[in-house]
Amino acid sequence: MTFDSADLMTAIVTPFDDQAKKIDFKRLEDLIDHLIETGSKGFVVGGTTGETPTLSHDEKIELFTRSAQIINGRVPLIVGTGSNNTQATAEFTKEVGAIAGIDAALVVVPYYNKPSQKGMIAHFETVAKQSSLPIIIYNIPGRTGVTMAVETVVTLSHVANIIGVKQCTDIDDLGQIVRLTAADFLVYSGEDNLALATKEIGGAGVISVASHVYGNEMSTMYADVDKGDWQAAAAIQRELTPKMKALFMYPSPAPVKAALNHQGYQVGGMRLPIIALDKAEEAKLFKILEI
Repeated sequence: MTFDSADLMTAIVTPFDDQAKKIDFKRLEDLIDHLIETGSKGFVVGGTTGETPTLSHDEKIELFTRSAQIINGRVPLIVGTGSNNTQATAEFTKEVGAIAGIDAALVVVPYYNKPSQKGMIAHFETVAKQSSLPIIIYNIPGRTGVTMAVETVVTLSHVANIIGVKQCTDIDDLGQIVRLTAADFLVYSGEDNLALATKEIGGAGVISVASHVYGNEMSTMYADVDKGDWQAAAAIQRELTPKMKALFMYPSPAPVKAALNHQGYQVGGMRLPIIALDKAEEAKLFKILEI
């Protein structure tokens, strides 16, 4: 499975039961099928939106295994294996690589430790060397407390087994990374409001949260780009941008889970320390989302 055409990837929520005590795999199957039907061309499972910090090791292994079985090769599957412990990340990524049906691992910049750029390079080189899975590096300064420099991403793009980046910074950085890396290095934005701009400058696309709710619109937007109808694509992005931002007006993934539950796609509650929206917050969110 390659990632060439997977421009719209969904960073999927982890559906729990209503008390968020257990993963609900029937709900997961229903959600995956719905998202594929509405334009998702691939998934990140066990990422930020999947509430990974609250999942145990065994829950992650079962989640990844069952997700691969449900997807059954229909679209690419990336799973989150990163942590702020290099050797633990390498060992877990190696363990996950034995699960059939997984196409790549998403490995976040180490959080809390605040490593130097040289430390980041050493971290990702160590993980990539031990992994049988291709690695997509994940640069999200707002959550890690440190920014991986463009130059560091470019250096890592030359490391065997590192195939791409999920970049949660601005369009300037995205443009530089696209310009300075090889054509087959996959540059994804992790910011929905930059979905169109990323593809316009030559990036692979977006790893999206908004596609849970606006998959049809986002897939249409990318189809418009592919056929050269930039005005139609831009109109969709303009319409969706305020709604995309609203999905982060409260700690994620509470807003997107509230939206999905409201629309009838049951995904359960959140695990602490994330809490469910109250009625007033839901009403404010749903008004902006127009759902």
